[in-house]
Amino acid sequence: MRLTLAKALNAGLRRALEDDPKVLLMGEDIGRLGGVFRVTDGLQKDFGEDRVIDSPLAESGIVGTAVGLALRGYRPVVEIQFDGFVYPAYDQIVSQVAKMRYRSRGRSPMPMVIRIPFGGGIGAVEHHSESPEAQFAHTPGLKVVACSNPADAYWMIQQAIASDDPVVFLEPKRQYHADKAEVDEAATPPPLFSSRVVRAGSDVTVLAYGPTVRTALRAAEAAAGEGRSMEVVDLRTLSPLDLPPVLESVRRTGRAVVVHEAHVNLGLGAELAARITEECFFSLEAPVLRVGGFDTPYPASRIEEHFLPDLDRLLDAVDRSLAF
Repeated sequence: MRLTLAKALNAGLRRALEDDPKVLLMGEDIGRLGGVFRVTDGLQKDFGEDRVIDSPLAESGIVGTAVGLALRGYRPVVEIQFDGFVYPAYDQIVSQVAKMRYRSRGRSPMPMVIRIPFGGGIGAVEHHSESPEAQFAHTPGLKVVACSNPADAYWMIQQAIASDDPVVFLEPKRQYHADKAEVDEAATPPPLFSSRVVRAGSDVTVLAYGPTVRTALRAAEAAAGEGRSMEVVDLRTLSPLDLPPVLESVRRTGRAVVVHEAHVNLGLGAELAARITEECFFSLEAPVLRVGGFDTPYPASRIEEHFLPDLDRLLDAVDRSLAF
């Protein structure tokens, strides 16, 4: 079936709800409205108000309630309506969710999924276009993943729900309704915490995740027309990082460029650059380059396309890497 990313998430959540009565959803406006992005559309009607719960506008309360539910054997999936709204729940996430299993020496698993629409490109006001992934990836005890396409969205949300560890599940909001793709419900998906080469190439490795995977693939198409071969790796998992496919690719190409919408300073690109340099130093033909948002608060929507890394900025970095 051909689905958008939003519809694929809806189908994945539906299947999880059908397969396990302990799965429940909770968040602001996710029930009767079906969520701001309609990801949970129709689920409350089909599964009832006890399993698809419209919560108060209180992110700390949403996550705190989910902690209690998880400790009682449920598998709560909570939605943070927009990325910039997650900070009232930040204390709960880093102080309780991330530490509970370690604190209890494994006796208290924390099977919770925290869904966060992230990134820009929708013309929203401030607090609606953040990229907070590095803050969660830096927190031991949390798993952090980012889907980039409908097929991954369908399978990854189910795999995250099945995990006994808490998973921060990042969804690129600009991709929710952008494209349709084939989703095979009978397929065998790759493991949740794994990266994947989505386009083979030989000249330079481009590492992307979430919304920038599409940017990287478009850049690779443009570069191919000029005789340059870009290999694109979709990281998919940000914590833990699945580095073997990344390192194998960089050792072949000798060059790496990391692209993400988050600020460059102390973003995921910094960790990737360090790890690649440590492991592939003698294979590198150029420094690892990073392309990302500028080190400013997210701008007004009229100029957000100047802030976000686009095809031209990524191709410029590729040119600079190849020029070494």
